[in-house]
Amino acid sequence: MCPSQSPTMHASSSSSSSSWLLCYMKLRFFVRIRRFLRSKAAARKRREPSDGFESFDVERTMMKGVDKEVMERESVEDESAALQRSVKKLHFGSWEEKEKAAQDIGKLARDDGKIRKLMAELGVIPVLVAMVDSDVAARRRVAVTALIELANGTFTNKAVMVEAGILSKLPKNIDAVDELTRREMAELLLSLSSLANTQFPLASSEILPFLKGILESASTVETKEPCLGTLYNLSAVLDHAGPLVSGGLVNTLLMLSTSKPLSEKALAIMGHLVVPLMGKKEMENSANVPECLIEILTWEDKPKCQELSAYILMILAHQSSAQREKMCKSGIVPVLLEVALLGSPLAQKRALKLLQWFKDERHANMKPHSGPQTGRIAMGSPLNGRETQEGKKMMKSLVKQSLNKNMEMITRRANPAADASKLKALVVSTSSKSLPY
Repeated sequence: MCPSQSPTMHASSSSSSSSWLLCYMKLRFFVRIRRFLRSKAAARKRREPSDGFESFDVERTMMKGVDKEVMERESVEDESAALQRSVKKLHFGSWEEKEKAAQDIGKLARDDGKIRKLMAELGVIPVLVAMVDSDVAARRRVAVTALIELANGTFTNKAVMVEAGILSKLPKNIDAVDELTRREMAELLLSLSSLANTQFPLASSEILPFLKGILESASTVETKEPCLGTLYNLSAVLDHAGPLVSGGLVNTLLMLSTSKPLSEKALAIMGHLVVPLMGKKEMENSANVPECLIEILTWEDKPKCQELSAYILMILAHQSSAQREKMCKSGIVPVLLEVALLGSPLAQKRALKLLQWFKDERHANMKPHSGPQTGRIAMGSPLNGRETQEGKKMMKSLVKQSLNKNMEMITRRANPAADASKLKALVVSTSSKSLPY
């Protein structure tokens, strides 16, 4: 070989090999689609029900079968052509063609679960993930919509999206993203957050800034709900609690817990985060605790919120005399009495447990394995006897006040013209004697 001819021949062989590689990839792609659609047509034909009777008109039966076969073939060919066109344009088309292809792929994935699984093999997901990073809002939105459909019910597709770097494509500045795109991205993250319950690694530190930004913004409730759903899935795994707490999520959740439409989801996440010591300390040091949680206990129209708030207060009060004293100063005892009388069965149980702890706080220290335990009071001491009598008088007074208030409210709702004072006196004279405190 002549040295002067070597570069030319080398370039020729290089372009030839790349064109052969491209042709091979395209051929493989079309063969996969054709196999998939043929198997789909065969399965549809097997599922076709029989008429249940024999037709005497042989010619009509034959024509009917031929027409049905032609229609099925045309349907399969249409789907095959649409799928081939969409995937080809997404890989090799212009930006406008990519946007249209992403819309078509989203529609195809929504209608057929097998197509959703096929898309991962055809290399569609990495291209759509790359489009999410686009500065063009419309292009970014169609890519996110298609990814939502592809992630529906498929673990593999979700894992491929995370591996393709979808979490790194989340917007850093929430204000630069419109409301619709925020909501769709939040829905996509909610779908991907199901990976948190598996062995697949999911970096909550990459997700938190985006979600926290939406929750602290003026976004709608519909946009914030999937964000809270994502955080609930992440907080259920103990390994994610540390990054969520250190990222300042607790104060955001406390703020949202006072909003009735979002309170239940926010409290449920706090119920996960209060279990680790790090999360418990963060809540104890918050200026809004326990006032906001005590306020939630007064929401009679939100029994689930009452139950979750009482649960968090129980964990905070457990083995912490400082927190119990803080709660008493914030006026928790009368509120707990109301919940113990009118709350749901679970809220009543938790309220009574807290009341027992506050009652026993005067007599004994909390032991390591449980809440405050009942201690023995030395008999014959004037000081102890006087304190006991004062405590009993205070508890009776609180019970009467709570019962009076509750009975007035009940009688107003049931029969405004009834004699409420007689009913009050009857309940106070009978019910208060049976209370354990």
